[in-house]
Formats: sequence, structure tokens, C-alpha cells
Amino acid sequence: MNSLNELYKTHLATLQHRARQVLAANHLDALLIHSGELLSVFLDDHHYPFKTNAHFKAWVPVTQTPNCWLWVDGVSKPRLWFYSPVDYWHKTDALPESFWTDEIDIIALRDSHTIGQQLPADRQNVAYIGPVAERAGQLGIAETNVNPQPVLDYLHFHRSFKTDYELWCMREAQKIAVAGHRAAKETFFAGQSEFEINAAYLLATGQRDTDVPYGNIVALNGNAAILHYTRLEKEAPQQPHSFLLDAGAEFNGYAADLTRTYAWDKNSLFAGLVSAVDKHEQELIGTLRAGESYVGYHLQMNQRIASILREFGIVTGLSEDALVSENITQVFMPHGVGHPLGLQVHDVAGFMQDDKGTHQAPPAQYPWLRCTRTLSAGMVLTIEPGLYFIESLLSPWREGRYSKHFNWELIDQLKACGGIRIEDNVIITGEGVENMTRDLNLA
Repeated sequence: MNSLNELYKTHLATLQHRARQVLAANHLDALLIHSGELLSVFLDDHHYPFKTNAHFKAWVPVTQTPNCWLWVDGVSKPRLWFYSPVDYWHKTDALPESFWTDEIDIIALRDSHTIGQQLPADRQNVAYIGPVAERAGQLGIAETNVNPQPVLDYLHFHRSFKTDYELWCMREAQKIAVAGHRAAKETFFAGQSEFEINAAYLLATGQRDTDVPYGNIVALNGNAAILHYTRLEKEAPQQPHSFLLDAGAEFNGYAADLTRTYAWDKNSLFAGLVSAVDKHEQELIGTLRAGESYVGYHLQMNQRIASILREFGIVTGLSEDALVSENITQVFMPHGVGHPLGLQVHDVAGFMQDDKGTHQAPPAQYPWLRCTRTLSAGMVLTIEPGLYFIESLLSPWREGRYSKHFNWELIDQLKACGGIRIEDNVIITGEGVENMTRDLNLA
């Protein structure tokens, strides 16, 4: 196993190669990559939590420091101006010393306003990559070179293919998230509230709410039917039925994104449904192969949802094909089967077919599917089927010619449980698939 430093050096060489390619193709001399800036709350004197520009943390694992700058030309040693002011109000970061710092030329930036004096003077053919276009203009970057689309398209497309360093970081993120999931599961079965479960998760991961890659979805009972539920009730329900946890972690800027669902009564119908979704999720993952369309796996999961609906008598009298073609499966799984994962939870380039930015939209029948790529070795994706009982989606089907096929009495009972989602993070390999989540025995 290569050392982390060796993995990073190879990763950096890959990024340098990509930089050379994109700079030459766009007649540019360098990329100026900005970590970002703090954003103040309106009419207040404090800031929103800082999130680093993903393009920046692709190069260096600096994830909590604003006002940093990278100069990259694809040939010279990348140069990092690291913001480290003298400040007695706040804790400031010392210049980093870690496995990666020998590969980067690091310069202390004591005053963020002086960056223009420290950058190379000739910036006529430099592209700014970052979130503050105004700052780019102040530095003399031409408007056409602020986040130029051809540059972003190239970088985004190739970011889909993870280096060994990136995969190492993502496996580490999995370990952190799995520790949190185990603590949260234990807290649920101890009868605690959503708020308390979330606290247990964060304690086990050693991450704050502002550190995790997205707001934790900690949903008990009917709240599990709200796909992005983040309210966190402070009182436990008098009678718990179900628990859905969609929560991740970060390591060196790379995300894990895991979901599990549990039934309070392990002998209940809902527990059987959880087992069925889990079984079909794992079987679908077993079919993943490089060279296949991600869209096909979404279609396959709809067929599997149809079989579950029939097996448990939730919908009767219709074939699996009819349940899919008539969009009945979408009532119960109203989201895509997953998405790309990496420096961002919903990583870029899910619809991009080449590094020129050619876009392939999802099928009209499934407009919320987040990926239409052909799978290739090195891609990392989530697989996260769900089965929910959401009244706003069910309501239109309570009338009409298909109403008689829905077991409304059973559905109304299951609404108390909200729904089910099972999510693993997988790496596409030349031989098949590596399931990073199951490799850690997360039940």
C-alpha cells in the first residue's frame, strides 16, 4: 500500500496534467483558484458557516480557511497563499504542515486585501475559478475568464474519475459516517428523540453540524416521508415506529452519504419492507458494471420496487411492467436511484457525456434523476432506492381507474412509518463494483 504522501503526489500529478490540457485548449496561462470568502448575515456582525470551493479542495485538503488562493499553471509547483492573519478576536490557522505540504509552495497571507500585490503581475490570460466574481474583477481578471464554461466543463467531467488518493479519502469518510450511524441506531432503540439521535451521531463522528457535508436527515415515524427532513424534534414520539437516518461525513473535503432505515418492531410488516428494499438494493449493486448507463439502473430499480409492491400486497392486480409504465412505482419512489459523489455530495457532471459539456437530460418520465452517465472505472456513486408513503403523491391516485388496485387500508397503516431509504456508496472498478459502505459491515 502506497503511503498517503505517495498517493497525494500521484493525485497532484493527475491534476497538473488536467490543468495543462485545459489551459492549452483555452489559450490560458494559469488558473487562479479561490477557496472562497465568509458571507455575512444580513444586517449582522457574524457569518454563515464557511464551505470551501470544491475546485480548491481538489488540490489541497484545506477545508475551513477562507481567503486562500492557488496559482496553478500545470508545470510549476502549485503556489498557495494561505490566509493566516494576526487576529486576537478569532483563532487563526498556522501554516499547514502535513503529508501534502512539501508538494505545494505555501506563502502566508496576513491581510486578505493584499493578495493582488502578491500574485504574479501578468493576469491577462488567467482564469479565475471561484465563488466571488467581484473579487476576480478587482484582481484584473477579464470577465470572460471568470469561471469560463469550457474550463469548468473539462474539470467537472474529469473530476468524475477519482484518483487513488481521492478513493482513500472517501473510504476514510465512510469509516467516520459508519461510526455515527451505529451510534444513532443505538440511540433510536434507546427511545430517544430526533434531536438526541443527531447529537449522538455528531459526537460519534467528531464532526459539528457545520462540518458534515449536508444537514443530517434524522426522521422518526411519519417524518421519514419528507425526503429532506431536517427539523429535528426534541421530544421522542410516544410510540416509535420507524427511524430513517440519511447522514454523512467528510474527510479531507471528500464526502460520505449513507442512509439506513430501521423498524422499531422487528417482526412488523414495515420491518419486512425494510428487509426487502435492502435486499433489492444490494442485488442491484451487484449488477453494476462499467460501460452501462446509469439510467438503466434506475429503470431496474423501478422494476424491483414494482415487485415489492406486489409481494407485500400494497398494489394488486397489475403486472410489474404495468406498475412501471403507468408511473405507479414513482408514487412510492419519487427520486432517482442515486447520484455522483465526491468533493460534493451531489457531485458535478452527472449529466455530462464528454469534457466539452455535452448534456444528456434524464428521461422525461424521471426528471429528478441526477445522473445519465455511462459508468466508468473510478467513478463513485450512491445507490439509494426508497419506498415511501407520501400522502401528497398518493392522493391523486385515490380516485380514478387505478384506485381499486391500491390497498388503501394497508397504505394508511404504513403512513405512520413514513418510508424507507437504503443508501450505499460504491466505486465502479474494472472488474465490477466496490461497496465501500457494506465493506464496513453497516447493517
